Amino acid sequence: MTSIVKARGLKKSYGKFEALRSVNFDVERGRIVGLIGPNGAGKTTILKAILGLTSFDGELEIFGLDPQKDRHKLMQKVCFIADVAVLPRWIKVSQALSYVEGVHPGFNRSKAESFLAKTKIPLDKKVGHLSKGMTTQLHLSLVLAIEAELLVLDEPTLGLDILYRKDFYQELLTEFFDENRSILVTTHQVEEIENLLTDVVFIKDGELVLNATMDDVSERFVEVMVAKENLEQALQHNPISRREVFGRTVLLFDGLSMEVAETLGEIHRPSISDLFVAKMRGGDEA
Repeated sequence: MTSIVKARGLKKSYGKFEALRSVNFDVERGRIVGLIGPNGAGKTTILKAILGLTSFDGELEIFGLDPQKDRHKLMQKVCFIADVAVLPRWIKVSQALSYVEGVHPGFNRSKAESFLAKTKIPLDKKVGHLSKGMTTQLHLSLVLAIEAELLVLDEPTLGLDILYRKDFYQELLTEFFDENRSILVTTHQVEEIENLLTDVVFIKDGELVLNATMDDVSERFVEVMVAKENLEQALQHNPISRREVFGRTVLLFDGLSMEVAETLGEIHRPSISDLFVAKMRGGDEA
């Protein structure tokens, strides 16, 4: 596969605070990568570096371009949706279409109008009079009408109700994603995007603690609800997490064979959110 984002030894400090500590990762073409971490972990700093919005140390290439030196070229291939809408409140929807059409050569106005026709957003209404959900739909319509190859999403559905959130991600899969385009998304609503992801990256205190494909995750990690008589034996296999559920001990293992796991108790495949909690806490969760 072809890497469209390539980071090697990526570092960023704010005074004595190290926001990123020698981070290495790739985003390959035709992948949906979830960048997941708690507040202050370094997610937004990575996105800013990719978008050419902050300086950094180390190596970072986006489509072979330096985001600091070649930002103009880069932004013809990359689109960005943040958790806070940046559209001015005084502008009308039709004016927003005209503005983007005037500044971005890859914008397809008819395509944007087609997206908006599926919503209840009137073209003559000001952005400031739109609901949070409508503003996000407008932003999405503008972005999806640009022929970008990488879509960067930073908490894109924050504050939206579940119907808008599901529609948002369905629209992404239907109208944007294909084998030639990639999506990099950060979110706290891990459960909602788990089935969309092809790759997952966990970051904690500026360092990556997991960087794997979803196939690798499925093969590597196993959760076992251990019978009492097997607990001492199970603990000898060095679980990465332990928690109590309704009086039963649940252990999470990295690399434990299925043959061994089956002898210890009831087997489950951990969800990404369970795996995330285990990686962040790094021990007992009881």
